[in-house]
Amino acid sequence: MKNLFKTIFLFSLMFCLASCEDDFHSGSHSGGSGMDVTPANINGTWQLSEWNGAPLAEGTYCYVVFSRRERTFEIYQKFDSMYARYITGTYSIEDDPYKGYVISGVYDYDNGDWNNDYVVTDLLESGSMVWTAVGDETDVCKYVRVDAVPDEIEEEARKEQVD
Repeated sequence: MKNLFKTIFLFSLMFCLASCEDDFHSGSHSGGSGMDVTPANINGTWQLSEWNGAPLAEGTYCYVVFSRRERTFEIYQKFDSMYARYITGTYSIEDDPYKGYVISGVYDYDNGDWNNDYVVTDLLESGSMVWTAVGDETDVCKYVRVDAVPDEIEEEARKEQVD
């Protein structure tokens, strides 16, 4: 009888320990949907497709190119200015146990940190991800993967940097 109780106790203990597994190691910290947010998984070119649930205004754009090896980024944007801008820097990704994957960045040429850090969710193999500003859940950006920054946009942004 003692052996039966010991066996039942051991199975109960194993069941309890197995059910306490850390949920944050399955996907994008949002219930398991999506991929882990790593430099390898975000490597490439992304276009901002929605900001706060709405498409960007006509004539505005934002492309981000991530390099996984150097952990650098290039931004081509005509978003908060009437002129196109080309911005570079470095980024890091932290796997925060409470927030999930958080991306932050530092601009080159002593231009400081990004205005916000962002919680990255729903990184899907189909090529999209959602960024939500830490501390401001109303600031939500949706990015879609694209093949490359269009040549005319790259030329416009780099030309403005030289001028």
